[in-house]
Amino acid sequence: MTGHEPTQDAIRIDTGKPHPARMYDWFLGGKDNYPVDEEMGRRLLALDRRVPAMARTNRAFMHRATRWLAANGVRQFLDIGTGIPTEPNLHQIAQQAAPDSRVVYCDNDPIVLAHAAALLRSTPEGRTEYLQADVRDPEAILGQAREILDFDRPVGLSLIALLHFVPDEDGAYELVDRFLAALPSGSYLVVSHASGEFDEEKASAATEMYRRSGLTMALRTRDEVARFFDGLELVDPGVVLVPDWHPGLGEVIEVEGGPVPGYAAVGRKP
Repeated sequence: MTGHEPTQDAIRIDTGKPHPARMYDWFLGGKDNYPVDEEMGRRLLALDRRVPAMARTNRAFMHRATRWLAANGVRQFLDIGTGIPTEPNLHQIAQQAAPDSRVVYCDNDPIVLAHAAALLRSTPEGRTEYLQADVRDPEAILGQAREILDFDRPVGLSLIALLHFVPDEDGAYELVDRFLAALPSGSYLVVSHASGEFDEEKASAATEMYRRSGLTMALRTRDEVARFFDGLELVDPGVVLVPDWHPGLGEVIEVEGGPVPGYAAVGRKP
């Protein structure tokens, strides 16, 4: 589904278990979440008070990375795992720098579909569209994205705080490879990813908490995050803590209690 107002039949929200997009919304102070999301959020907050700051840190990285891509000539973006709209959205950052930018958003939570209109407010020169699909179905996403994006020109593939919800058994690395294989030379992969390296005890407890709620959590090491960029040219400074990626390009969230347990990187397809 692209660029259309959602129908009631399309919006069937499962409020019986938490969803990462709605939990992310709760951490950011949004209103588009349910008691089950808040309950899970509060349990994670009891485990680590930094969780809301982690959400804001990922959001700030997306802004900085989008500015960097736009400054380096990218005019097309495919953002998978979009989440509930929180301004400024990716297209607003991209189109501020280059009004003719085209952005395709994709998420699998119907509540994001319900708010898709906020993602479609493009500049007259550019275009934004929304797809309702799951990252585990790259062919469906790419097929629809081709209607909006020109796959003969570079595309910025944005996977912000998404891949740690895709375990190895679901073929996380293979999925990324399939997306990148469809994109031309000069395209970029943008990733932020939670890690369990900094506090293994808390990481294990959080993973178990997710499992009991019917969700998967695949926390990865720095080397495992770097593996997503195999065959790509890493943009300086490489795979680093999320706040350390080009802090001069925008907001950097100050977090007390140690580093944000996650990594970020941008890589170019040669």
